[in-house]
Amino acid sequence: MEQDTTQPTGPARYPGAATVEDFARNIAAVRARMTAAAERAGRDAARVRLLPVSKTVPEERLRLAVRAGCDVLGENKVQEAKRKAENLADLDVSWSVIGHLQTNKARFVAAFASEFQALDSLRVAEALDRRLQAEGRGLDVFVQVNTSAEESKYGLPPEEVAAFLARLPQYGALRVKGLMTLALFTDDADRVRECFVTLRTIRDQARQDAPDGIGLDELSMGMSGDYEIAIEEGATVVRVGQAIFGARPTTDAKYWPGS
Repeated sequence: MEQDTTQPTGPARYPGAATVEDFARNIAAVRARMTAAAERAGRDAARVRLLPVSKTVPEERLRLAVRAGCDVLGENKVQEAKRKAENLADLDVSWSVIGHLQTNKARFVAAFASEFQALDSLRVAEALDRRLQAEGRGLDVFVQVNTSAEESKYGLPPEEVAAFLARLPQYGALRVKGLMTLALFTDDADRVRECFVTLRTIRDQARQDAPDGIGLDELSMGMSGDYEIAIEEGATVVRVGQAIFGARPTTDAKYWPGS
């Protein structure tokens, strides 16, 4: 996961960060590559949001990252995100849940998250909406699409996206912002690019018939190994973990199906 053939992998490619200065250096390097990718595509780099993904990163290191400028953090596991949100409540940081959600954990997301990027079922939409209504708040959401056609991946099949979007206006607490995908886990850049092109194409087609109130301006795609390709193909949000926090010792199999 999160690798291509253009750079070394592991710690050599993703240097660790143990100080505020280290985090500032890594963030600056990522932003520079984001800017270069946007310029190659004739895009405004300011229109692309960096979402630092802090899964597996201890809370004491997250405090350093926040001091270096990370004011939003992305987490895959709801319970890990909940624990961090509670323990770092003294910090001015928002939380984006970007991993698969079971309905029985919707109450946690409704309580603390500012964003949910993996909506792919009406059962989850209903559970989130019910909890959010009780909390008296709304939630930004992205609809997850399985652009790689892998059975191990979560997300809607492309042909089901339009019908799914048509059902979402009934969940008034959910603010649909756009679509999200995980590219194929491969070092073949062309196949990765195909996934991002597919998501952009689905979005462009869905815009023609999207119900009022359903926003499709955002495309969340690209991680540490492929965010530059994603930006070239229209990403407005890139989810970057290792390139900011350093190479992870924990296997991604714990966080992503089929990785």
